[in-house]
This record gives sequence, structure tokens and C-alpha cells, in this order.
Amino acid sequence: MADFHPELKRSARLIPRSMITPNSLPVFRVAARLMDRRPPPDVEVLTLASGVRVRLHRAPDAPAKDPALLWIHGGGYVIGSAAQDDDVCRRFARELGVTVAAVDYRLAPEYPYPTPLEDCYGALRWLVDLPGVDPARVAVAGASAGGGLAAALALLARDRAEVNLAAQLLVYPMVDDRSATQEGLDDHRHRLWTQKSNVYGWASYLGDADPNVAVPARNPDLRGLPPAWIGVGTNDLFHQEDLAYAERLTSAGVPCDVEVVPGAFHGFDGVVPKARVSQGFFANQVTWLRRHLVQTESAPS
Repeated sequence: MADFHPELKRSARLIPRSMITPNSLPVFRVAARLMDRRPPPDVEVLTLASGVRVRLHRAPDAPAKDPALLWIHGGGYVIGSAAQDDDVCRRFARELGVTVAAVDYRLAPEYPYPTPLEDCYGALRWLVDLPGVDPARVAVAGASAGGGLAAALALLARDRAEVNLAAQLLVYPMVDDRSATQEGLDDHRHRLWTQKSNVYGWASYLGDADPNVAVPARNPDLRGLPPAWIGVGTNDLFHQEDLAYAERLTSAGVPCDVEVVPGAFHGFDGVVPKARVSQGFFANQVTWLRRHLVQTESAPS
């Protein structure tokens, strides 16, 4: 336990190293459906023309044309729902004064690439076109697999040139399938997501797709992407791949802020949200988004 952050040691003793397997998948799917049955009164649940649902969080006293954030939940591409991040989205909306839309993309393995990414892209296009949203100040964000989808979405938006993103916030993102099989990467300090989980998650998401097309870290050209923020702990399986992706962004001329949390495991801020280290982690995300999203005025038309 000496290698864990002091505020995370107790949780590190209690939580499992890995949770997602083909056998546990149905249990997590049921839990997600139960969580989604009764949305809080301050959350608006909408179904887009594509059939994909979004959960809309609006800031009180927002300006006529406010910035917006598309949030993408985690879960290794195979579990989770937008409802699990209601608290996070509510805090972003309240503290930044922005509209936050959380997308319920379809999950692998039933819906492999490109379906989850296209679901997110459709939600992004819908969000940008909302009357109360400033289309010049829209960011994408997500955690874990949601961070991987946010990174892929930033690349897709760049290539299709239909949406000009202001920023991408990547929270311990799952961006490189090669870490699933990299020798010597698995570590006893990893929690919640291990190489075994990673193999299953990536295999489920990719299906028969070409990884060179589907995986953000394999994209040979990262130029022209919006400014990025990447945060990850040293005890996270994604630590190395996230730093490598940040280095490639910087080399491509993309401004990239990196926050490394010593002794933090994957998803630590969700496991121990009231810990000072978790609160600081979130506060830094808010500060960065405020600088790149809220304080940047759109150009006059």
C-alpha cells in the first residue's frame, strides 16, 4: 500500500483489481438499467431522431447562448450509462454555467465500432444545433472508455469539418488497444481495470474493425485537433498510453495540459469522490474548461 496515495490506500485495499468479465457483464447491465429508471427532476432525458438518448443538464441563469459540453461515460466500451455520471455533469453545468449533454451510446459487443462513435457524433451535432448553445464554444469530454471516445470524436469532427470543437477533456482515457497485450505492463497496483479487462473491452469494441482506423492512439496525424487536457494516476493501467498520447498531441502542435496524480488508481475520483485528491482533480478540470470554453468569446458574426 506504500505506493498508493495516502487518501486512496483504504479504498485500494477493498476494491477489486478487475470487475468486468463476460460473466459479470449482465449484472452491470442490469444495475445500469435500474439507475436509469427514474431521472432526477433537474435532468431532462431526450431521445434523438437516431434513437440514441441524451441526458441534458442545464445551468441555472445561463446566458442566451451558453457554451456546451458533450460528456461520454466510461465502462470499457461494454457497460455503463449516462445516468451514472449525473453528479459529475451537474457539477460541470453548475460550476461552469454551461449546458451538459451526456450521451447514452450503444455498447459493445452488441454494437462494436463505429456504432458507439457515430452515436456520440450524432449527439454532438444535435448539441451544436441547440438554439441555446454557442456552436463556437462546444467541448467533448469523457472518462476511461468515454475519454477514448471523446478523443476519437475530436478526430472525427476534425476530419468531417462539420463541427469546430473548442476543447477535449480526456479523463484517464482508454486510447490505445496495444496496451492490452503489451508485455510487462500489468501491475498489482492496478484497480478496477487490468490487462485482462482491457483485452475484453477492446476486442468487444473493435470487432472486425481495423485498429489503425478505429483507435485514437494509432491515428498517424493528430494535427489540427482542439486543445486537450489529460489526467491520469500513476497506478492506472492507462498511465503510459495517456502520457504517450499527450506527447504526440504536443508534437503535433496541439496544446495539451497533463495532470498526473501520484499513487492514484483508475477511477479513483469516482470511488472516493470526497477525498481532497479527487476534489482537486475535478477542480483542475473545471479551471481548464473555464479557460478554454467559458472565457473564450465566440467571434462576431
